[in-house]
Amino acid sequence: MSKWIGAHIGVSGASRRFAAKEVLRDIRLDIPAGQFVAIVGRSGCGKSTLLRLMAGLDTPTEGKLLIDGEAVSGIREDVRMLFQDARLLPWKRTVANVQIGARTRDKEQALQALDQVGLADRAEAWPGILSGGQRQRVSLARALVSSPRLLLLDEPLGALDALTRIDMQRLIESLWERQRFTAILVTHDVSEAVALADRVVLIEEGKIAMDIKITLDRPRERDSSFIYFEKLILDRILDLGGDSPRYKKATYSI
Repeated sequence: MSKWIGAHIGVSGASRRFAAKEVLRDIRLDIPAGQFVAIVGRSGCGKSTLLRLMAGLDTPTEGKLLIDGEAVSGIREDVRMLFQDARLLPWKRTVANVQIGARTRDKEQALQALDQVGLADRAEAWPGILSGGQRQRVSLARALVSSPRLLLLDEPLGALDALTRIDMQRLIESLWERQRFTAILVTHDVSEAVALADRVVLIEEGKIAMDIKITLDRPRERDSSFIYFEKLILDRILDLGGDSPRYKKATYSI
């Protein structure tokens, strides 16, 4: 097995306020190079804000974030982010959209990235004729074409249908295993977190309420061990957030 090339992430006492509202409070995390971490929590808990801090798109009000011991002070070339919306340019063909993510804008590199996500035959297609899942594959190829050391995923599968979502989960996992980047996934879906992550971090009201290692072999099956971790996390969420039927149904998949 090749050595991890992922980035080591350190979050030391990070807080973020917007006017009088404190969105994150004293976040402390140590994420080893190559680890796959899932961050879960109810809407508005601060998980996407934490991802933006790691991406260098925002700065903490207090504390600091480090990548390989260096303070994050802006957008880095070795960090890429994938959003729920594919954000493709409709006036550029598929391969040209992927070229945007390549440092050299090299077309051959972009074609190789499309091949990795199973879309080599759609290189000259316009984004408008692609399915939702195909557009997210193009977005993933664009994020990975420059071989990032840190990939941040902000609910990138939330708008996909169930079968396409499973296919994308498997694709992301296989690319992570092959390329050895550090991956941090924000998701509302606890099943998805357990399926993909080495570790699940639960944020509640801006603070870390749970940080648990997922000690399951890969590839993962929905067996009794999987359900144990899923239930452990869900029980904690419901303890923290109340057990209203609306919360169970609207926010988490069991």
